[in-house]
Amino acid sequence: MNPGHDREKIVNIEERIPKIKEQRKQKANRRLISFIMLFFIMVLIIVYLQTPISKVSTISVTGNENVSKKEIIELSDINSGDTEFWSLDKTKTEKKIQQNKLVKKAEISKSLPNKINIAIEEYKAIAYLEKDNVYYEVLENGSVLPNEVTPEDAGPILVNWTNAKKRSQMAKQLDALSNSLKQSISEIYYTPVKMDENRIKLYMNDGYVVTASIKTFADRMKTYPSIISQLSSNKKGIIHLEVATYFEEFGKNNKAAKKEDEN
Repeated sequence: MNPGHDREKIVNIEERIPKIKEQRKQKANRRLISFIMLFFIMVLIIVYLQTPISKVSTISVTGNENVSKKEIIELSDINSGDTEFWSLDKTKTEKKIQQNKLVKKAEISKSLPNKINIAIEEYKAIAYLEKDNVYYEVLENGSVLPNEVTPEDAGPILVNWTNAKKRSQMAKQLDALSNSLKQSISEIYYTPVKMDENRIKLYMNDGYVVTASIKTFADRMKTYPSIISQLSSNKKGIIHLEVATYFEEFGKNNKAAKKEDEN
């Protein structure tokens, strides 16, 4: 045995004991501080939830034109001074607002301390519905606004579109066209026949008449600029786009032209 070595071990242990005690003390202090902080945080949360500042104080609505702010807030079920700010489910509330057929998208954001903003994107107007010589805006989902308007540049005039389902289908097809192509159309008549309930007739601003089917209208109509570029500007007539694409000059087939007019 080495007595000197044993004494050295004893000395080292005696030197470490104060350090171990100090480390344990620091660890205990950290735990105490963490506990105190957690306690105060819980107290602050409880106090916060019991005060008006935890409730929604202000609701702002932006982007709405055809739907009133009051109606949007009612759909949201957010009540100023009553709805909890932090517990508000944004996704669920957005879906409630989007139940309105004029609202395409609703997006909710929160601002501290307790403000709510509702950003609205409405369906845009793409056409006008003619009814008893009065015009109403038609939106891209087929909905018709109730107020009378004067047709401008939003799109063509829809005539004889009393069938809401067909009107909705037509609106979606129109929405797929470019703005320049939409604006080249003057009027669209719904002209169903026994063998084809989707038949339509268009009167173009450049003097041509187009017959087509609602179901394939957007795809077939995209070829219109190319078709007329190959026709003589002195010859006007009917461009058929239902099944086979062909041009029928006015006056060349009076019987067929008369039949078109009757439909």
